[in-house]
Amino acid sequence: MKNVIKYLRRIWQIRTGRVETPFDGGVPFWIISLIAHLVLILFVATLIMPSVEERSLLNLSATTEPLEVIENENIIPDVEFDDMLSDDSGAVGESDVSLEEADLAMTVIDIQNDAPLEDLDLDFSEDGLLATGIDGMENGAEAFAEIATKGNAGTAVAAASGAVDRISEEIMQSLESNKTLVVWLFDQSGSLLEQRTQIMRRLDKVYQDLEASGLLGNQDQTQLQNQRLLTDVIAFGNTVTPMLKQPTALYEKASAAIGKIELDTTGVEKVMEAVTTAANKYKWMHKIDSATQKRKRNIRFIIVSDEAGDDGDRTDMAVKLCRANQIPVYVIGVPAPFGRQQTDVKWVDPDPNFDQSPQVAKVKQGPESRMPERLQLDLTGYVGDLEMIDSGFGPFNLTRLCYETGGIYFAVHPNRRSTRGVRWNEVSNYSAFLRHFFDSETMKAYRPDYISQKAYQTALKENPLRSSLVRAAAFTSAGTLATPRLRFPNFDEAQFVNSVSRAQRDAAIIEPRLNQLFEILRAGEPARAEESSLRWQAGFDLAIGQALSAKVRAETYNMMLAMVKTSMKFEPPKNEDTPRNNTWILRPADTVTTGSRSEKMANKARTYLQRVVDKHPETPWAMIAQRELNIPIGWQWRQTYTEPPEMRQRQPQNPPSNNPNPNPGQQMRNQPPPRRAPPNL
Repeated sequence: MKNVIKYLRRIWQIRTGRVETPFDGGVPFWIISLIAHLVLILFVATLIMPSVEERSLLNLSATTEPLEVIENENIIPDVEFDDMLSDDSGAVGESDVSLEEADLAMTVIDIQNDAPLEDLDLDFSEDGLLATGIDGMENGAEAFAEIATKGNAGTAVAAASGAVDRISEEIMQSLESNKTLVVWLFDQSGSLLEQRTQIMRRLDKVYQDLEASGLLGNQDQTQLQNQRLLTDVIAFGNTVTPMLKQPTALYEKASAAIGKIELDTTGVEKVMEAVTTAANKYKWMHKIDSATQKRKRNIRFIIVSDEAGDDGDRTDMAVKLCRANQIPVYVIGVPAPFGRQQTDVKWVDPDPNFDQSPQVAKVKQGPESRMPERLQLDLTGYVGDLEMIDSGFGPFNLTRLCYETGGIYFAVHPNRRSTRGVRWNEVSNYSAFLRHFFDSETMKAYRPDYISQKAYQTALKENPLRSSLVRAAAFTSAGTLATPRLRFPNFDEAQFVNSVSRAQRDAAIIEPRLNQLFEILRAGEPARAEESSLRWQAGFDLAIGQALSAKVRAETYNMMLAMVKTSMKFEPPKNEDTPRNNTWILRPADTVTTGSRSEKMANKARTYLQRVVDKHPETPWAMIAQRELNIPIGWQWRQTYTEPPEMRQRQPQNPPSNNPNPNPGQQMRNQPPPRRAPPNL
């Protein structure tokens, strides 16, 4: 102990330059014991605590463990959109590690088998991992503290060339700060063939402008790591296909690779697999150079696709990888139909030897939200609510990928400039038939919630209004609330009574379901005053207004059927030349004849619908609400004449040809070209 005190005195004298020390005279032994124990504790701690590298690897492993499956039966049932299975029904959620933690976890990144390029410089640590070039965790945390800013969820353009020009500006800004790798990911579907050709032509000018700007330097150098701009091309369909062995500095090679992309007829688009493959391949470029304190390269992913993709369950992983490695994703895509999954695309056979008349091809281009948030309801005899209209955003998963990584989703449609309803003959080939479009600036305030499935379910648990709307939308997705029968010919009294009775039976099935739909929505009504989101306000008000209108229409419909079956007679003809009416037709009417209760519900429905029109102008919700208001809630009978089937059969057929022996060669020349059905797109 004396030697310890002597040593402490000596240290004090050397550090302070003073002869007198606090250790002169009697020193309490508890102080010496305390110091000894502190030294022992620190020594043991250094033995059991992991190193900085080990902590980084532990963090990385936390971000790559299997994702937790969300049990959501108690929140929202498994639902389907009206036309296809929802790509996110039962989707996996995120792990417990936040995106910010994932960003900081990448100080040491495992190298993939296909990642090294022969003439790019790589630095490996002794344990075979790719090093970051940073000596300490402090510098690493500071370097990776930058989190990708939120991107743009929807930029509307009328042509892909406008999107390419905007992306070229992003590439130029990236080149001003650092060397850059641009990875183009192309959808291999047949519907994208024409757009891919247009983009190729536009890219020629983009790369020429980049070269003229002087940002590229000498692109003829042999060492790829010295090139200012590198380009890679990846194709995806049912499989992911690299089109280049390694990135190229020459655009001619990239352009040739794009031109060699083959058609995929499977109809499967694994876009998220393509993104994760590319991110894993190039995430080593996120490494920080200790000399420059910059990443080796900036990375930009550009996806070109006219579909929503079929592997939405991999979106969470794609988002994590791109955010952790600060890779913004840009998509040149299509607008998603409002509240629907499929659209009707105008398809023309690319082979001129086949019939060139337009055909309808079903393509998955939506929806814009994670789960259905729009009712599928049409009890008026009109299809105004069920037609396809623009949502103002792209497909949910691709748009979320852009938004979460700081990129931009470009919703391209050539009919976007139209200020009125678009007709089928005005739709460009290989474009979706969307009747109306909405301003992207207006729609920014109505952005969907771009969050994980787990976070979405949590939000529904905490908000009865949102939960009730999603439940109601799922309820109407079952397809049982079909368009009612409105025309009843009376050629035979017994058959007429039977047809009216069948319609009454269908109405008897619909009425309780409409009551159930209204009760689902009414459960969220008390939370309406507290809802701050414009999107959820508009969605809920429209839904409950539609549900109430449908409920009143169904009650009145049933009553009107009972009336026509028992007490109504056709009016006599005006003269001998006018045939006697034989058909009853139901038409909407302002009169509600089922009592004061129905009238009160009708007024409440109008109040909700008018609020949507007033509070959310120039939006899809307002357009649908206005249409609903324009259609009276009640019904009235009209009578008309329908030619009986036996009279149509008596009409003379086309006369026989005067040429009994037509020229076979002439017949062959007059035959139309064969017609092929649209492939899987």
